[in-house]
Amino acid sequence: MLTKTYVGGPITEYEREEARQIQLSLLPAGPLSGPSYEIAYRFSPFAEVGGDFADFFALPDGQLGLYMGDVVGKGLTAALYAALVMGLLRGIHKAGMEPAAALALLNERMLVRPVRSRFAATLYSVFNPDTRKLVFSNAGLPLPLLISESGCTTLGEGGLPSGMFPHATYENYSVELSPGAAVLFATDGLHELRDRYNRDFGRERLLEIWQLCRRKSADELLGALFEEARSFCLGGSEQLDDITAVILKLPG
Repeated sequence: MLTKTYVGGPITEYEREEARQIQLSLLPAGPLSGPSYEIAYRFSPFAEVGGDFADFFALPDGQLGLYMGDVVGKGLTAALYAALVMGLLRGIHKAGMEPAAALALLNERMLVRPVRSRFAATLYSVFNPDTRKLVFSNAGLPLPLLISESGCTTLGEGGLPSGMFPHATYENYSVELSPGAAVLFATDGLHELRDRYNRDFGRERLLEIWQLCRRKSADELLGALFEEARSFCLGGSEQLDDITAVILKLPG
């Protein structure tokens, strides 16, 4: 009779660092830019590794793809599941399908071999630099924020997280961005930050940062945002979740 032998023990510091390096290799190497757009991101895990993920890339037809997500849980287990979801998404986006269809297919593929009590809030979008049209679909992430001269507004609606229910359907939402506008995609770790008076970070503060930094690059704008977030939390809540943010910014 065959028996199984398990070899294991506490995770070492070396293994944690190896896991961190593997996760970083799955994230964008840096900002992405062209004559009519800039995309940048920031990733701040709660622990050495986290359950957030993001990527952006040029598609064969000249458009830009962007996805991000937040899997349930934290630490190494969440990071492993995030890598699984990213692998599925990378296979799907190469097919060139629209965002809602891509999320529906992701949901079905995640449910082929489900992991108990695991699912992911996910968003997928496609941006056309020529028409400035952004199309996206949302499976449970906080709503994207459109920041422009006219203010700060939410875009679209949410949806069922990926990997929870079979045959889930999703909606496409679209917006034509004006020159100089920016769209912020962020996981709930950013939106749930609180100061010492239990006030949330808020759209008003985001608009203030944008107004101060709108002539700067997308990467500089995100840097200012995260610096302000750190200052905002001094004496208040500590970071209790992974924080990931991606910004799409148009010149003008």
